[in-house]
Amino acid sequence: MVKRLRMIGWAAALLAVAGLAQARQCDGVSFPEQVTVHGQPLVLNGLGIRKATFLRIKVYVGALYLAHPSADAAGILAADQPSEIVLHFLWHVTTGQLREAWRDGFRQSAPAALTALRARIATLNGWMHGIGSGQSMAFVHLPGQGIEYLLNGVPQGSIPGEDFARAFFGIWLGARPPGHALKAGLLGAACR
Repeated sequence: MVKRLRMIGWAAALLAVAGLAQARQCDGVSFPEQVTVHGQPLVLNGLGIRKATFLRIKVYVGALYLAHPSADAAGILAADQPSEIVLHFLWHVTTGQLREAWRDGFRQSAPAALTALRARIATLNGWMHGIGSGQSMAFVHLPGQGIEYLLNGVPQGSIPGEDFARAFFGIWLGARPPGHALKAGLLGAACR
């Protein structure tokens, strides 16, 4: 009987450890190690925190999912594979702040392509409404199709074009991200 209880205890401990291995945390926010997007399994590549203003306010925890883990930002941007970025908000952000952040992000990511992207950026901004702490946005890159936007897991719409998808993911993975620690975290470094 004691031997059986000990085995049950070990089994429970192993299951608990296995459960922990299926999710990763950053600043108290948990993300699954794997997701399925349109039938394609994607693995969690990394997590990072977006901090804003001189006060270093934690705005969101970002998670990057890829078909194959990589620390090569240029390779990820050039890859013809599905990917997803999830932004789990820790701070309330207004509609105006979101729209301004997208404008700034695209200016930093793809300044030469702004004219070609302008109407699609306007579409993205048209979907933006204030978002509160605990809510999430997800953006799925579907090769050959563009970006799909989900708010709290509910599809909101799609924006076509590989040029848009690369510029969009370039906001975080390009040469001028909103934070270098955020970019490093998405590429697999420790979340900070």
